[in-house]
Amino acid sequence: MTHQINTSEARVYVGTYAKYNDGSIFGKWLTLSDYADKEEFYTACRELHDNEEDPEFMFQDYENIPNSLIGECWISDNVFEVLEALEDMDETRKEAFLIWCDNGHRKLSEEDINDLISGFDDDYIGEYKDEEDFAYEQIEQMDLPEFAKRYFDYEAFARDLFSGDYWSEDGHVFYNS
Repeated sequence: MTHQINTSEARVYVGTYAKYNDGSIFGKWLTLSDYADKEEFYTACRELHDNEEDPEFMFQDYENIPNSLIGECWISDNVFEVLEALEDMDETRKEAFLIWCDNGHRKLSEEDINDLISGFDDDYIGEYKDEEDFAYEQIEQMDLPEFAKRYFDYEAFARDLFSGDYWSEDGHVFYNS
């Protein structure tokens, strides 16, 4: 599982470019769940670096935050809404949602989280052992006679399914919308 994120432990190491350029990596890990929104988070960042008149924050490291929501010098406006929505998902659904987003279907940092979840719900089919397992389920739903199922080439059928209407990653299957 490459997309495991514990959103309750989302945190950022906040330094400043001025300190970094002066040879210091002084900063502090700030846990996002300690803040209600981006404004409150930035207030804490300013308090941490109150010895600078206008600190230019540098997010030197981060954990449990999707890559598309943060960079070295920025954090998405909707990071708190996205993390809250992810917190409400079970691990399988969260993993599938992040895979779907990472495959270029949507941008977590720019789109409304409710629209994203709706689009994901339209595209997500479920979790399977592999593509052939998904193909087998499709055949089972077709009500073919048992003797025909014995001769069916599930591997070839799976290959055909996933060369057009469907795509998968890490066992999660999606419609190719």
